[in-house]
Amino acid sequence: MSSVLYDVPGPKARRVSLIGSVVGSLLILGLLAWIISTLAQQGIFEGRRWAIFTRADVWTLLGNGIGATLSAAAVAAVIAFPLGLLLCLLRISDLAAIRVPTRIVLEFLRGMPVVLMMFFVLLVFGTNQFIAVVAGLVLYNAAVFAEIIRAGIQSLPKGQREAGLTIGLTSFQSRMIIELPQAVRRMMPSLVAQLVVLLKDTSLGYIVAYGELLRAVQVMADFLGTQFLFPVFFVAAAIYIAINICVSRIAVWIERRGSKKAAGGVAKAEPEPIEAEVA
Repeated sequence: MSSVLYDVPGPKARRVSLIGSVVGSLLILGLLAWIISTLAQQGIFEGRRWAIFTRADVWTLLGNGIGATLSAAAVAAVIAFPLGLLLCLLRISDLAAIRVPTRIVLEFLRGMPVVLMMFFVLLVFGTNQFIAVVAGLVLYNAAVFAEIIRAGIQSLPKGQREAGLTIGLTSFQSRMIIELPQAVRRMMPSLVAQLVVLLKDTSLGYIVAYGELLRAVQVMADFLGTQFLFPVFFVAAAIYIAINICVSRIAVWIERRGSKKAAGGVAKAEPEPIEAEVA
């Protein structure tokens, strides 16, 4: 069976690919072995360095950092996504007086570093660190969400909008009822990826003295000493990875659930076949 994009590899190509895979795997294993050996020589794997995680105060500090990270990420996501929808609708408006200024605002927000926006809110408005972190995350990610959703709408067939206008819907109703649900479903992987970025960007709150996970880890490392630096940051990285995996799995579950509901609705809408009567 031939492929549409490329020819099926022959015996020689498969052999070269197998050799390349084996060599690459050996190089990766060698690199990992060298890293582990180097860390072992530095005493990283000594039990006394990891014994700190048996202390309750260490996990209390980590728990406070995780709570602060999740709080900032959750509040920012809840605000940024609806704001991104609104900015997307303004960005694709039929009126140039609305569309052009919105485009300028979006380009400005996407081009500004998140840390600068956090500092601006903190210093100019005199807010606390939590509000500054959330505001910076909301402004940046709302602009990114708007562009992602706009790309999803533009990827839809033009017949979708034309069909909505044909049955009597207004331009706004067509956007909200027909186009936006399809665009969000189509761009779900990109939206999930941006949510993960939002979660990781909470670590920038360390610069404005917000007590998120990274700052809690840094305070812990400074208090315990540099010999515990690697174990503490290793555990923090594992926590970040675990949280991001959970966010991705939840988003996949929501996407599959929505797809099943949509498929069920289509199946119910199909007319039942009419059996021919036998004379």
